[in-house]
Amino acid sequence: MKRLGKLLLGGVLVLAVAGTAGWFSLDKETRGLLKTVPTNRDLLFWSVPQRDAAFRALDRISLLAKWRDIHTAGTPRPLPAGSPLALPVDIDAYMAGQRSAALLILHKGQLRLERYGLDFDAQGRWTSFSVAKSFTSTLVGAALRDGHIKSMDDKVSDYIPQMKGSAYDDVSISQLLTMTSGVRWNEDYDDPASDVARFNNHQPEPGVPAIVSYLRQLPREAPPGQRWLYSTGETNLVGILISQATGKPLSQYLQEKVWGPVGMEQQATWILSKTGEEISGCCIQASARDYARFGQFILEGARINGQSILPDGWLQQAGTRQADIGQPGRGYGYQWWTYDDGGFAARGIFGQGIFIDPRRQLVIVSNANWAGGARDPKATDAREAFYRAVQQAVDAEAPQAANN
Repeated sequence: MKRLGKLLLGGVLVLAVAGTAGWFSLDKETRGLLKTVPTNRDLLFWSVPQRDAAFRALDRISLLAKWRDIHTAGTPRPLPAGSPLALPVDIDAYMAGQRSAALLILHKGQLRLERYGLDFDAQGRWTSFSVAKSFTSTLVGAALRDGHIKSMDDKVSDYIPQMKGSAYDDVSISQLLTMTSGVRWNEDYDDPASDVARFNNHQPEPGVPAIVSYLRQLPREAPPGQRWLYSTGETNLVGILISQATGKPLSQYLQEKVWGPVGMEQQATWILSKTGEEISGCCIQASARDYARFGQFILEGARINGQSILPDGWLQQAGTRQADIGQPGRGYGYQWWTYDDGGFAARGIFGQGIFIDPRRQLVIVSNANWAGGARDPKATDAREAFYRAVQQAVDAEAPQAANN
């Protein structure tokens, strides 16, 4: 897994800001963190304290990183407090085991739990990692609704002409979103010959986005639609497709369709690749409350003033199994991890997540820095158990409500 950080950050090198002017341009929090932040770009080699520092300030302390701002507009959407949820879980012990920076539970639009750790709080921003994939997916739906994309059956090369002649000529947008392209990709982080490793050192052709330059060289291994294979590279390609179709940077389109209209409370940022495009498979920085607002927005059908920004039926497809991932009761939709009982989730390494349960009107937001690594299996299992415990607590309230 040692090269995951290089892929996700697209060549970002996190360093202390050089020079007196650069130092004094930083906010107090960031200046304090600079003593801890790592000076190499391979985030899986960072120590736990280094990750604690970097995950809350990745954009502000990246000397070579560039990003675009995602602005708010108008009055923030309220998150009214509800009565505390009676959970059959020791929350302090759970958060300690997860190394939680933030844990929020929304039920029927009310905050039933809001807790912070790692010296993080509601005013801070935490990096999303692959939770960004589900934001990117939502923008595909918006572009389809807006008429920028004609059909999910359109080919990738219809929107990215630079992919013509590649294995993606035969791949539909739907297949790209479900990671069933059939194009070869190796995301083995321990393999020095993997695509993860080679992409980081790839020199893009002049005028060609880095991910396009790399992916269009890859061969086909299976017919489109017949094999699921997790590929952050392909999510990054989805972002290029959206920008090409809409004629707008991804962050601008997110601001127009979601961030402003939904009523997010804080400005967010989206880190860019080395050729200047948003890393659409990663790297949104936002507050925990705004991640919760996004989850609630999706739960409510992605509606603004009663009108969905997505086509009819989009969310039903996006949040249900479109591809078999080889795990009982689980699947993959349109950049959402799905549960056969109707729930779905956005997930990012080191414990980032947005879990949505439409039947129970439930949203659970997690920001964390798992001590056991990017995909810490013990922490993963504990989080899944926590989701079930929250569901059980909500179900236990239902008979009481019926009797009142």
